[in-house]
Formats: sequence, C-alpha cells, structure tokens
Amino acid sequence: MLPTENPFRPTAGATPPEIIGRSGLLDEFEYGLRLGSGAPGLLSIFTGARGIGKTVMLGAAHDLAKEHGWAVIAETATGTFMGRIGEKMRRLTHELGDGPDPRRRVTAVTVAGFGVTTQLSPERQVDWRELGETLLRLLDQRATGLLITVDEIHAADRTELSQLAANVQHFIQDGLPIGLIFAGLPSAVSDLLNEGVATFLRRADKIDLHAAAIRDVESSFADTFTAAGISVIPENIHRAAVATGGYPFLIQLVGYFLWREAENHDGSLSSDGVDRAISAATRRNERVVIEAALATASAKDREFLHAMSVDDETSTMADIASRIGAGSALAGKYRIRLLAAGLIETAGHGKVVFAIPGLREYLRKNPRS
Repeated sequence: MLPTENPFRPTAGATPPEIIGRSGLLDEFEYGLRLGSGAPGLLSIFTGARGIGKTVMLGAAHDLAKEHGWAVIAETATGTFMGRIGEKMRRLTHELGDGPDPRRRVTAVTVAGFGVTTQLSPERQVDWRELGETLLRLLDQRATGLLITVDEIHAADRTELSQLAANVQHFIQDGLPIGLIFAGLPSAVSDLLNEGVATFLRRADKIDLHAAAIRDVESSFADTFTAAGISVIPENIHRAAVATGGYPFLIQLVGYFLWREAENHDGSLSSDGVDRAISAATRRNERVVIEAALATASAKDREFLHAMSVDDETSTMADIASRIGAGSALAGKYRIRLLAAGLIETAGHGKVVFAIPGLREYLRKNPRS
C-alpha cells in the first residue's frame, strides 16, 4: 500500500486534488466578494463541454464565497428549482433572524430530495422577491451576502430562469449583496443570452472553459506521483497526460487508475500498467459520459454523428449531409439538436467537431450505437 490514499476523485463535481489550467478564472469573482453589490464578477456564467469541469468550478466558487463569510445556495436547474431556492432562503432568513417563527410549522420533509414543505399563516406568506430582499438585508447588516449558483441550465425551464434573472436584477438595482453564477452547455448559454427575458445576463462575465494544456497535466501528474513516492518514467507520464486530452474528468479518471496500478505493484508504474490504467479510464468515460450523452440522441442524430466519425478532426456540414443523404436544411436541423445536447461544437463556418473526448473513437468501435 502507498503511504497516502488515492487523491483522484473521478466523480461528477467532486473536488480534484488540483484544478489544472484554471488559475485566475475566479479572480474577478473573489474581488467582487470584497466589493459587494454590483461588482461585475458576482454575475458569471461558466460554459463548456461535458466533463470540462463546470461543476467543479461552481464548487470552487462556493468555497471562496464561504471563506469570505457569504451564504451559498447551490441548485441544479431541474424541476421547480425556484421553489427550492426560495425554501432555502426562508431557512436562512429564520436562522439569521430572531429564531424560528412560532407561527411556522414544517408540514412535510422529503429527505431524498432535501426538500421541506412549510405552511405559514396568511400574513406571513410573502412572495419570492420579498423573501429574498428580507434575507439580503439581514446579510447586508452583517457585511456579507448571498451567492446563488445554478448548474446545468440546459435542463432548465426558461420561465423559471427568467424569473430568477429578473429578481436578481432587482436585488442588484437595490444595492443588495447578491451573486449569481450559472453553468451550462455552450449552446444553452448562447440561447439564454439571446432571449429577451434575460437581457441583463448579457453583462455577466462569460467564462468559456477549455481543455487544460497537456504539459500542465503532465506536470501535475509528475508532481503528484513523485510526492507519493510512485516510480514512473517521464515517457509514461507523458503518454498518460496525452490520453486525458486535457479534460478534467478524464484527468481524474486516468489519475485514479494510475494510482490503483501503483498500489497493486509496490508503488511503481510500468508501461503495461499505464496501458491498463488508460484502458480502464477510457471504458469508464464511455459508460459514464459518452453513453449517457448518447442516450437521448435519435437514430438520425446518431447517423449524423457516425458520419462525423469518418473524419479525423473537423467535419464539414457539406460532407456530413452527403454521407447521410440529407439536404443542407435537414442536416442543419440535426446539427442544431446535437449542439443543444452538447455532443458537438462549431469549429468555424460550416464546420463541426465532437465536444466530448473519446466520442469519435467510441463511434468507430460501435458502428451500430
């Protein structure tokens, strides 16, 4: 056994041992925490492909906010998330006030969903905005504020998102200490910013997350394994780093399986061990990321993707349309759907690329998928 436990955490949203290639991305946000209401960094949007580390960045923002004494409400844009945010604001308000309202009683508790249904006397039934104002004024009195984060906005009801944006804009106009960070797939974020209901979000600090540089991954792997006394030659470290493509989730997966190999072989990593780790990471990525992403794709969408997989890098829409026997208008509809699903990305006029690492190879191995 190695003297320390495996530091890699290949689970969605888990905090990695090191956030590679993200230095400085939260500087404006942290400055905003010090300045308070209206600071540009307190309104941010993270975008990027699946597995690029959007949820991890939200977690890093949570940690920074808490370090500065801010309250944090973290939600995922599924179901009636505005109601869940409202209930959490209500709890915080009672915690910061003079204690629980004697007229308030809990009528139901749902442990699995962390939801609480409350019943208030009629005179205490305030709307969402008034509740938020009450909480923010209490926090302002304590020289702190509230950060709300909403992940996976591609799954959100647009009405709820517009309501949240409108209320936060109202809080900012009133000089209240509020921060809002969204995270989602690029196409969903682009659609949101182009909708009139969320015009003020165009002023948000839009942070596009990209793959880390391979040299940075290589350096991180080398430092982590050396510190743990794991013996591995530079060539194998480089090969492992290249296999990640610089994608945070794959970095965690490959690192995790490299560590497992070292544990099973007296703290050393042979060339065969690195091959096994890369293969195990690839299989896990296919199951957890790729197959999940393909689950909602139609047969025609998959035909489009298979037509793309013929190319080694960028695909042109003209070539894809020809391969699937579709006109440019019909192929364009498939393109729009796949962009929204986060399976492909634009690469210039009339060009697309795969948005998920390993998707091309998976489709080539599974021609009927």
